[in-house]
Amino acid sequence: MSDLSSGVLRAAALAGAAADSHGVARTPDLSGDLHARAVIASDLSFTISDPHAADDPIIWVNPAFERLTGYSPTDMLGRNCRVLQGPRTDRTVVARIHQALEQGLTVADTLLNYRKDGTPFWNQVVISPVYDADGRLTHHVGIQADVTARVEQERARDAALGEAQASRARMHLLAQVSEEIARRLDYDDALVALAEIAVSRLATWGFIVVTNDRGRLERLHVAARHPVRAQDAHDLERGDPSWVMRSAAFELARTDDSRFDARPFSIDLEALAQQVPAHRLEVLRRLGLGAALVVPLRARDHFIGALCLLHDTVDGFTAEDVVTAAHVGQRAAVALDNVRLYLRERTAALTLQHSLLPDVPTVPGLDVAASYLPALHRAEVGGDWFDVMPLPDGAIGLAVGDVVGHDLGAAASMGQLRSVLRSHAWSGARAGRVIAHLDELVRGLGMADLATCVYLRLERPPEPPSTPPGGAAPPEGAPDRLTYSRAGHPPPLIRLPGGEVLPLDQALTTPVGVVNLHTPDPQAEIALPQGAILVVYTDGLIERRDRSLRDGIGELVRALSAVQDDACAADVRDQLVGRFVGSEQEDDVCVLVVRRPVVRPARPGAPATS
Repeated sequence: MSDLSSGVLRAAALAGAAADSHGVARTPDLSGDLHARAVIASDLSFTISDPHAADDPIIWVNPAFERLTGYSPTDMLGRNCRVLQGPRTDRTVVARIHQALEQGLTVADTLLNYRKDGTPFWNQVVISPVYDADGRLTHHVGIQADVTARVEQERARDAALGEAQASRARMHLLAQVSEEIARRLDYDDALVALAEIAVSRLATWGFIVVTNDRGRLERLHVAARHPVRAQDAHDLERGDPSWVMRSAAFELARTDDSRFDARPFSIDLEALAQQVPAHRLEVLRRLGLGAALVVPLRARDHFIGALCLLHDTVDGFTAEDVVTAAHVGQRAAVALDNVRLYLRERTAALTLQHSLLPDVPTVPGLDVAASYLPALHRAEVGGDWFDVMPLPDGAIGLAVGDVVGHDLGAAASMGQLRSVLRSHAWSGARAGRVIAHLDELVRGLGMADLATCVYLRLERPPEPPSTPPGGAAPPEGAPDRLTYSRAGHPPPLIRLPGGEVLPLDQALTTPVGVVNLHTPDPQAEIALPQGAILVVYTDGLIERRDRSLRDGIGELVRALSAVQDDACAADVRDQLVGRFVGSEQEDDVCVLVVRRPVVRPARPGAPATS
């Protein structure tokens, strides 16, 4: 037996012996027993119970017990300590203590007890069995301590920690929703991303539905958390969607009350059976029909749809789930509406862009191909442009330009620049003067913030005289004369037969709209022989974050040198675009390819061939 246990027992014996024959307590003489004096004077509550009597009743308590619980020795003697239990006492802890005592073990635990006046307190309990010299159980000694302050402090700390963790998880989810929607410029992809993220975090399954301006269903996506239910979700989505518009969840979501508070509700299976066909109801049952949580999607003061989350159990949604779902709905509605507005702007921009870019004309004696590729992460419209102009004097005007920007403003400025350049080119002006006129007008009228441009004038040699009958074959056609001027634009390239590539890196002036610090009206000239290929492009084709413009031009030279001599203009264009334009295209791309075919002398009486 431990000193503490023996001290408690001696204190109990002395206290019992201190009562007179009438049961009136008197102060016991404890001067000779240090342990007993310590137990009685202690601030810790001590109890002794008799495990051999029915219900293990209390046979002694020290004064600290009365101070702690409000129960006097008279109140407690002959009663079990369960008198301290109350409505919120954890029965699991009680059972754990009882089981340990039955096994003869010391047990320590903390549980909620109640004082005599009914006030609760957290009681840290240690109960030990006491054995005699022969190893027989004689008593149970209990120690009780009020640890309410410590428990409440721990609970407050745990609650704060839990709230912080929930808030962090919620913010992470919201950031994920925003990021996933923002990087998907396709509306259907954005809806799928939202539904998949929300369901995987908050529900067993669910769906997102969006409506058009007239309130009619426009898009629907159904998602299930568990892969085994993916086919059911797919079947529900691909079937007749009228069940969505008739559902109580959707009607609840599109209420006009902006104060709508999302709350989970149990699903009325009988009412649902009246609304959907039997085969559709069976699919819904497999997905789970315990409870639903409806979050309206409102952006810029108008209803665009609803996020409906469902759980397979009635109490599946926690309070934290409800708060998180409401935040997700608010964030997602704005993000989806931004995508919708972007798509409307893109449609308008594409219409404008296509109206401004020309169709590639058929030019006798030349093979011409061109492409405009919008940036994948922009509004699919910008300031890149090209032009091919058969001129009144027989020359061919070629132009490629790039206005800074990726929006309707850039497209509008591009249209103005193209019109101005066409008017000056039509007059037959030399290449350098066309660029100079363009710059003067832009700076004078403020038509664009900044633009680059290259203009090339291709002058065709006169047709050789026909060969008289019996005479010698005419000499091979003379080369075309190509003059050009560049306003801050990357150099065009000419590929000669055999693979040599010549950069047209002369005749450079400042970009359009910038004060000219170079030679006025610069112009250079080069020959374009038969079989040569001219490539004019914007910097979006070759420039990347990890590759400089100079390095890009070098790679383009090598790629152009590698094409076949007999490749047509369209093949050359496609090869270059395929090599340089990737899935993460960051800028608009414009490519213009002009090939001068080789003209072979025809046999007498047959047309010339190329």
